[in-house]
Amino acid sequence: MALVNLNELKELTLAEGITARVVHASNMSIAHVRFVPGAVAPMHSHHHEQVDHVIEGERELTVDGDTRRLGRGQAMVLAPLVPHSAKAVSACYLIDVFHPVREDMRAMAQGLPGKGR
Repeated sequence: MALVNLNELKELTLAEGITARVVHASNMSIAHVRFVPGAVAPMHSHHHEQVDHVIEGERELTVDGDTRRLGRGQAMVLAPLVPHSAKAVSACYLIDVFHPVREDMRAMAQGLPGKGR
């Protein structure tokens, strides 16, 4: 068992206007992500399964060409390798859960070169 204080984790810049603090377990990563209004996560894909859960705010999430507006309390489950992007309609706070561990984000937190999001 490990206690983690999110405020003590390194804040990562994933893209302009998008930051995250990431908790890594042995088989998953949980990213606490903040978007400023209008921030865009460009189209990308990764080999991780992802659950994207909006805690506060509203954003558009485009998954494999289908755009949906997600707000507080809504979540989207993304399969591995599916292209997706996002744009903040308002300031947003979300929790992204990834399986397996996002080693690229772990490397970023340690100051090592990584691919980012």
